[in-house]
Amino acid sequence: MTEDILDPKVDFVFKKVFGSENHKEILIAFLNSVFGNKQSEEEIVDISIDNPDIDKDWKDDKFSRLDIKATTSNDSKVNIEIQLKNQYNMKKRTLYYWSKLYESQMKSGDPYNKLERTVTINILNFTYLKKNNRYHNAYILKEKETNEILTDLEEIHFIELSKLDEDEFESVEDIENKSKEDKLVPWALFLKNPQSEVMKMLEEGMKELKEAAERLEILSHDEETREIYESRQKAIHDQITNIQEAAKEAREEGLEEGEKKGRKKEKIEVAKEMLKDGLSIEKIEKFTNLTKEEIKNLIEK
Repeated sequence: MTEDILDPKVDFVFKKVFGSENHKEILIAFLNSVFGNKQSEEEIVDISIDNPDIDKDWKDDKFSRLDIKATTSNDSKVNIEIQLKNQYNMKKRTLYYWSKLYESQMKSGDPYNKLERTVTINILNFTYLKKNNRYHNAYILKEKETNEILTDLEEIHFIELSKLDEDEFESVEDIENKSKEDKLVPWALFLKNPQSEVMKMLEEGMKELKEAAERLEILSHDEETREIYESRQKAIHDQITNIQEAAKEAREEGLEEGEKKGRKKEKIEVAKEMLKDGLSIEKIEKFTNLTKEEIKNLIEK
């Protein structure tokens, strides 16, 4: 990817490209590729975006998410949240955000039948689910033994871009052939590398994908957008650095604590031998630096 084009995987840029009410067809096409990939019977025909605003300082998680109300071809409603902010405890965070989105539909006195299908989509730029090599996994509530679906009201998707190998797609034909069974592939490849030659050729045959690429191009040459983008990139870099530093300190503290425990264990073993030899508690205390109470506990054991 050249330096001139912004990275669409950055939450701020993704929201600018996909989260515009003036370009709803981009997000509709993307969502249909996600759900179509998982054999959804309903096609999304319209959307409204609950949080289209962009905050320059990004002090709250809500600005890295897209909250969407979608209408399907049979006029049912779907609540959708797209999350791009890579965090630890992704599963727990995802369930938390899903539950908040689900609960937000209800007001005091509302009947439970008002609750509608709620979907969370996590787009990750790293490998999170280690048990399979699929880049797109969707989870629903099922009975453990029979696989009977309890309800379709809860649905959680993980799209792990790192698992999608760009080298498998050397031509437009490769992508088009794969897209017959996996409609999400072109969009996932766009998010990974919108500047690839194959993507540029593919855009000519996909109206919404071409529109997304054109919007990304315009945003990439907008000074204010680039300023916010660079600020966001710095914030992400600082966050990663802080996490890495915290992990390093924790490891070092763990090693130090381990060494302390090791030394303490050695002192206890020495004290036991000294007790066997009949030495006084005072002498053992002076030699090992164990407390009288610790030495007495060894006698009682």
